[in-house]
Amino acid sequence: MNIATAPAKTAKTAKDYASDQEVRWCPGCGDYAILKAVQKTLADLEADTAKTVFISGIGCAARFPYYLSTYGFHTIHGRAPAIATGVKLTNPELDVWVVSGDGDSLSIGGNHLLHVLRRNVDLQLLLFNNEIYGLTKGQYSPTSRVGTRSPSTPGGSLDTPVSAGSFALGAGARFFARSVDTLQKHLPEVLKRARAHRGASLVEIFQNCLVYNDNAFGDFTDRAVAADAQIHLEHGKPMLFGKEGNRGLRLKPGRLALEAVTLGEDGIGEADILVHDETDRAMAGLLAAMQPPHLPVALGVLFCDPAPSSYEASVVEEVKAVHRARPASLADLLHKGHTWTVG
Repeated sequence: MNIATAPAKTAKTAKDYASDQEVRWCPGCGDYAILKAVQKTLADLEADTAKTVFISGIGCAARFPYYLSTYGFHTIHGRAPAIATGVKLTNPELDVWVVSGDGDSLSIGGNHLLHVLRRNVDLQLLLFNNEIYGLTKGQYSPTSRVGTRSPSTPGGSLDTPVSAGSFALGAGARFFARSVDTLQKHLPEVLKRARAHRGASLVEIFQNCLVYNDNAFGDFTDRAVAADAQIHLEHGKPMLFGKEGNRGLRLKPGRLALEAVTLGEDGIGEADILVHDETDRAMAGLLAAMQPPHLPVALGVLFCDPAPSSYEASVVEEVKAVHRARPASLADLLHKGHTWTVG
């Protein structure tokens, strides 16, 4: 007697989430690496393409929906978070991702990003930060550093740059993380954490624009300096970094400020090193502000403190409550609440 057996389940691969469209960015653009990481993430999660949506605004990053075999919507400049909110409210079962650049989301879209974060809509927001406007030919962006020379700032930018992390935490975000386009092991893990978070999760991805702002992040991404210029955070683990793993972060004595120290110097031991608590919003703010040469750039999950409920879940419950309390008939509705008789 033959017993039929079910065919073995085939594991998903990144190719299963690639569309049939030709990927078109400038050769060497960091977006290629991010696309690869996102496709790998979806494969690892075995995401259902029929329930996954990518929504983008305007800019180089905004081409993302074309290159994934999921649902997608290429919207207008800065409005992707608002449209994504509508999608999530209409169908809360969808897994909604928002793809945006620093110019798209922190300039014209800053207002929309602020509100989606404070409302805590269950979306994954991927902010590609290359500190420049790429699609419109290299003008300075809200995240460009002071002194950036561009077609719109030939004498060098005078603007203090926006910190995506400080902005997110100030807006009330419950999840903020960072990675780099070239960190192909690190980035998918960060994206998985973002997707697992119930509520708005913002991931800032440092992305190299080879044409208009090449090597903007070289001071902490170049291989020669990365170990000493980056710290990879893990919840519950000491904040250690460096080639030898012997450097760490501690609070400056008597001040709410961070400093980098070396184990073994001046009697400093591992007990003096801070332990990462990703639920500490104040510490996340200090970590988000760190930058070379005096402090390493913080990567990984800087802050994660889920709320009891996400925005769309609360909206659904409110609608259900209204339906439960609705009058049995139109006559009951007309005579409900404040009424008066006209003589």
